[in-house]
Amino acid sequence: MPCVTPVVVHVGLGSNVGDRDAHLRAAVAALGATRGIGGGGLSSVREGALVGDGPPQGPFLNAVVELRTTLAPAALLGVCLAIEQARGRERPAPKNSPRPLDLDILAYGSARIDRRDLVVPHREWANREFVTAPLAELGVDTGAWPQLER
Repeated sequence: MPCVTPVVVHVGLGSNVGDRDAHLRAAVAALGATRGIGGGGLSSVREGALVGDGPPQGPFLNAVVELRTTLAPAALLGVCLAIEQARGRERPAPKNSPRPLDLDILAYGSARIDRRDLVVPHREWANREFVTAPLAELGVDTGAWPQLER
């Protein structure tokens, strides 16, 4: 069921395959063009290596976009997955494999969601400079984000 009042959401963007900048720009455009999603702020883009274990791969470009949506969390996830697929991401794939586009719902208002297919806030957001720095740049008060038990 859609929300009546728009919710502020933060989505992490990442790409390390192909025209990385074009993938990020296309994702922001596709999110903004989706019914029920309105524009907000966009952080600057940062380049960095893969965090965690994975096969050898090129560096990522990362950013965070702040949006307002009336879509329910599951619907927003569906939009993100469809945009990833449209940019060439294949699923299933090994964990931390190279990818043209990765969209992570970092936060959905003050909601705390812990489902198999969606965890919000994203479990690792606080351990990733490529997320924390863009959030700070956007002026996000992450101290107000709900906490998830580990």
